[in-house]
Amino acid sequence: MDKARILIVDDDKAIRESLSRLLTDKGYEAFAVEDGYQAIEMVRQKEWDLAMVDLKMPGIDGFEVLSKLSQISPRTSVIVITGYATVESAVKAIRQGAVDYVAKPFTFEELLIRVEKALESMRLLAENIYLRQELSERYAFSNILGKSGAMQEIFRLIEKVAPTDSTVLIRGESGTGKELIARALHYHSLRKKEKFITVDCGALPETLLESELFGHVKGSFTGAIVTKRGLLEVANGGTFFLDEVGDLSVGIQSKLLRVLQEKEFRQVGGIKSIKVDVRLIAATNKNIEKMIDNGSFREDLFYRINVVPIHLPSLRERKEDIPLLVHHFLEVYNKKKSKQIKGVSAEAMNLLMDFEWPGNVRELEHIIERLVIMSEGDIIESEQLPIQVVGKRVCFNITTPKTNEELKKLRKQLREKAIENIEHAFVIDALKRNEWNVSKAARDVGMKRQNLQAMMRKYNIQSSIKSTRD
Repeated sequence: MDKARILIVDDDKAIRESLSRLLTDKGYEAFAVEDGYQAIEMVRQKEWDLAMVDLKMPGIDGFEVLSKLSQISPRTSVIVITGYATVESAVKAIRQGAVDYVAKPFTFEELLIRVEKALESMRLLAENIYLRQELSERYAFSNILGKSGAMQEIFRLIEKVAPTDSTVLIRGESGTGKELIARALHYHSLRKKEKFITVDCGALPETLLESELFGHVKGSFTGAIVTKRGLLEVANGGTFFLDEVGDLSVGIQSKLLRVLQEKEFRQVGGIKSIKVDVRLIAATNKNIEKMIDNGSFREDLFYRINVVPIHLPSLRERKEDIPLLVHHFLEVYNKKKSKQIKGVSAEAMNLLMDFEWPGNVRELEHIIERLVIMSEGDIIESEQLPIQVVGKRVCFNITTPKTNEELKKLRKQLREKAIENIEHAFVIDALKRNEWNVSKAARDVGMKRQNLQAMMRKYNIQSSIKSTRD
């Protein structure tokens, strides 16, 4: 890694020489000049990561140097140093672009901390700019992010398949972004100006789902007081996305097969066939082959919807995409929450990279949203991460208590963290055992559905069930 270049600007020879020696000993490339004229010339000649500028100097003072530096080299961070410490001068220096302000006399330890902080902020800012460029130029496809080989292959597949009318089956764990892929296929297709209709097959009971899909005629069942068009008819000419297609009953599967084969269907209670022209995209997180073996999914329907299979990798299978996703979600929620979080620390990013992400991209997004809301500084640190991400490492960052009261407080905190860790694992395990169906998971563990949902909300855990969209 290249040494950080630091320019020292001070008319006091003793300070120049001592700071130069100190920073050089610490592994930085330091160079000192005695006035503002020399400083401006040095900045014109080469790039500097950080400039340490004295405010009171003969000729050009520190404020003018600061102004010139911001014009010539806007990426150079500036720490202002002065023996004339006033609130007014500090505010003025910060407004002109300084990242920090140190008053003489100062200790070398204090100065080194400020130098390291300024350089870290600069590094994170540069990384954020780079990642933003990557997001917009290389690794974004209809709001789907990924530079991993697996995601790049999916992008290439979307480009090939989108212009066709071929049926697509998107498979992957809950939270991997199956609906985003479906929307990308639609908005890069010849049908992009027509409707994109989504139905979650697991969100409604069979009778209501059948009516939602195919519509019904007046009087066909109790409560059918008017004739209603089905969403398949509403989607005519566009794209119809069946999310969690594995939750369809065998009866509805038969009617769907007719839509794919004959391009027509009948409303519930109707006798007239309705012609429809839709492109079908389906998605599931279930093992359809296993369902075919046990008779809960029609093999002929599977062949009809699996013309072009797309498998979405879990987040743990493409961990190199995590920094891109983190910075993307930071930008999204900075804007939504009117915050200015610059990034995450290196240690926090390592923890995010090490986590297994059972809830995949959706879980990562919810955690970043919560961190943006709760963070008071401009950098997210490792201690701010939730217990499920930090896991066993939490103990390594604990400061040894000095008093009995501190010990009691620490014991309470550790008990709470341990309980949170167990509760989070309990909920995730229950949902995974039951294919992310909340009702089934609640019955499995002997809890009321509402209580399990409350625990899910507590830890920002989302099931695969989403609200039906018109």
